[in-house]
Amino acid sequence: MNIHVVSSVNEIISDQLAGKTVIVIDVLRATSTIITAIANGCSGVIPVETVQQAKNSQIQGDLLGGERFCQKIHGFDLGNSPFEYGPEIVAGKTIVMTTTNGTRAIQKSQKAAHILAGSMLNATACAVKALEFGKDIVVLCSGTNDAFSLEDGLCAGLLEEMVRLSEKTVATNDFGTAMMHAYDRVRSGLTEAILSCSNGTRLAKLGLTEDIVYCTQINKLKVVPLFQDGMMKQIKQIAAF
Repeated sequence: MNIHVVSSVNEIISDQLAGKTVIVIDVLRATSTIITAIANGCSGVIPVETVQQAKNSQIQGDLLGGERFCQKIHGFDLGNSPFEYGPEIVAGKTIVMTTTNGTRAIQKSQKAAHILAGSMLNATACAVKALEFGKDIVVLCSGTNDAFSLEDGLCAGLLEEMVRLSEKTVATNDFGTAMMHAYDRVRSGLTEAILSCSNGTRLAKLGLTEDIVYCTQINKLKVVPLFQDGMMKQIKQIAAF
């Protein structure tokens, strides 16, 4: 089995994903928020690229969620903080979401055999589920405005480590190897490392340090959202790992 880690959504061609399992990562904050929403009982998250697409996709009862420039979009119900997606808000609801990077990465992965939402929150469960599909894995870091983001790379390194615990013969590309070593270097101070990176600094200046602390918790959740029928949906939880 092969794992190919991609540094940002700008670095992948959709046709390269055909027949593969793609794990989309946007640690700060889209996939962390999608995973949290589904863990809190939402029926599914419809990821779209633009604000207008989100409005056009909404039907009665759906919630609109997302961000531009790290802020909630005017007229939307929710922003992109996982703390906005509590069970009292999202349980039983469908959410139409657009974010600057993460939902675009999901949309660009449409030719894959399977698309999973991964983050630090569900790293082990996501790795286990990806292995169950038995296909080569592409870990797609969403990045920020088509550039690499450290938090996504560190999460990719964590996911690769989790895969290797179960599949000893896995091969990876050089970038994936570099990210696995980078994660190993900062694992004992992961939150601090991400607080000091560019996106961590930006969010902290906006008063969103609590989001960063939450999103850097490893294996807090067992939910693994899978893209099916146009939305990210909950699939069977991993019983134990």
